[in-house]
Amino acid sequence: MLEIIFNGAADAKPDVKIIGFSEGQGYESDRLGKFLDKAELKILEKAFQLEDFSGKKDEFLEIYSENGKILCVGLGCGVDNLSLRQIGGSIVKKISHDRLALFYVDDIRNCRLTKEQIAHCMAYGMLLGSYSFDKYFTTKKDSEYPRLEKVCFSAPDSVIELKNFLDYASLANAVRYARDLVNEPANRLTPELFAEDIKRLSYLNLDVKILDVRELRREQFNLLLAAAQGAANAPKVAVITWRGDKSSDKWAAALVGKGVTYDAGGINLKTGKNLVNMHFDMAGAAAVVATLKSLAVQRRVVNVAGIVGLMENMPSGSALRPNDVIISMSGQTVEIRDTDGEGRLMLADLLCYAQKKFGVKNIVDIATLTGTVEYALGGLYAGIYGNDDRLIRQLTASGEAVGEKLWRLPLDEEFDKWINSDVADMKNVGRNIGDGSQAAAFLRRYINKGIRWAHIDMDGCQYSDEDRPLYPKGATGYGVQLLNHFVKTYLAK
Repeated sequence: MLEIIFNGAADAKPDVKIIGFSEGQGYESDRLGKFLDKAELKILEKAFQLEDFSGKKDEFLEIYSENGKILCVGLGCGVDNLSLRQIGGSIVKKISHDRLALFYVDDIRNCRLTKEQIAHCMAYGMLLGSYSFDKYFTTKKDSEYPRLEKVCFSAPDSVIELKNFLDYASLANAVRYARDLVNEPANRLTPELFAEDIKRLSYLNLDVKILDVRELRREQFNLLLAAAQGAANAPKVAVITWRGDKSSDKWAAALVGKGVTYDAGGINLKTGKNLVNMHFDMAGAAAVVATLKSLAVQRRVVNVAGIVGLMENMPSGSALRPNDVIISMSGQTVEIRDTDGEGRLMLADLLCYAQKKFGVKNIVDIATLTGTVEYALGGLYAGIYGNDDRLIRQLTASGEAVGEKLWRLPLDEEFDKWINSDVADMKNVGRNIGDGSQAAAFLRRYINKGIRWAHIDMDGCQYSDEDRPLYPKGATGYGVQLLNHFVKTYLAK
C-alpha cells in the first residue's frame, strides 16, 4: 500500500511537487514562496500567464523546472471532507508514474478544515484511489504498473499529527481488503477459501468461528443448506465477534452479510450475460468482514457480531427445485418459487441465528440482493429498508458522511401479501424475483418483535465499470466506510 509521511520533505528529491489552488486564487508569490525557490516561482508565474488555469475542482496544470515537475491542482471552492478525498484520489492517478511526491498543504479558501484535516482527507483519498488488483497478470510490462511509492505532506508553520490519521489508514486498509475479496474470481475464493481467509483475522483479537455443514445442520440452517445443495463446494457460515467493551456482556449490534461466492441461479439458471460478474455476489459478506477488521484495528469500545453466509448457487442433479418446501430455522415454511432467489433464503437463517445467538437489539444486513435496486438507483445509491425510522436515519446519515449513499425504498404491507404461498407460510419470490421490496418483506418475517432492523440492498454499488477517483474499475468495497461510521458514531462509547 502507498506510504504516507507527514511533517517534512521527502528523504530524497521528489519527482513531483504538488500545490493546491482554490478557484480564482491565481498566482500569489507570497504564498507560493513558502514552497518553491525563485527559479520555480518564475516558471510558475509564466505558466499562469500562458495557461487558463482557474483552480476549478479537478483542474490540473503541470509545469517542469530543473528541480522536476510541479503539479498545480484545482480545489474548487468551499471544499469539504468528501471533496478533498475525491481530489486526493484524482491526484494519485495523475502522479501514478512518479515514484516520490511532495504535497504542500496550505489553508483553503471557504474551507473550515485545518491544515492537518486537509492533509488527512487528501491522504485518505490517495490510499483509496491508488488501489489496483494486479495479482493475476503475467505479461504486463513493468512500465504499465503504478510506480508511486511514497507521498510526503508538508504544512508551513503547522504540525500534522500521524496519530490522528491512524483511523483513516486502518479504514483504508479495510476497504482495500474488501475490494481484494470481491475482485477474487470464484475459483480462487470458494466458500472454504473465504472462510480460511476470515479465520486468519483472529490475529487482530477477533473471535472467529467457522460453522461447517455438520454444524449448520445442527443449528438448522435449513434454507441456507437447501440453497447451497446443488454446489460441489460445501457452504460455511463465519461468525466474527469483536468485544471491545469489556465492561458489558451485551452486543450492540449484529452485522449480517450475504456471501454467495458464485451465483449461477441454480435450476433457474441465469442467462449468459447475467452469469458474468456473479463472483461479486459475496460483496455484502466482504463488507461485514472488513468492517469487523476495521473495528478491531481501531480498537472501538463496542461489542459487535458479524455473521456471514458463504456458499455457491449452482445447478446440478442435487440442486434445490422450484416448488420445493423448506422448513426454515425459525420454523416457518418456505415454498421455493425461483432458485435464483437464494440470497434471501441465506439471509433469513442468518438473521434468525443472530437474534438467537447474540440477543441483539440492532441488526443490519447488507447484500447484493435484487436487480431492481440497481435499475432504480443506478448504482449511485444503495437501497435501504427497515422497521425503525431512527435506525434508518442513522445509517443514511452515515452513508452521506462517507459518500456511500442510501435511499429509503418502500416496505408496505402490500408487498408482504405478495409473498404469501398457497402451500406454505410464504414463498421466496412473489410477483417479480428482482423486486427489492418483496425481498425485504420476506426478510422482515424473520425479525422478532422489538428488534431494530435495517436491510441494505447494495446491488449495483459493489462494482464500478469505470475508473473513478476513489473507486478504481472493479470492486468498490462499498459498505465498509458506511458500517464503520455507523458503529463508531451511534454505537461505540
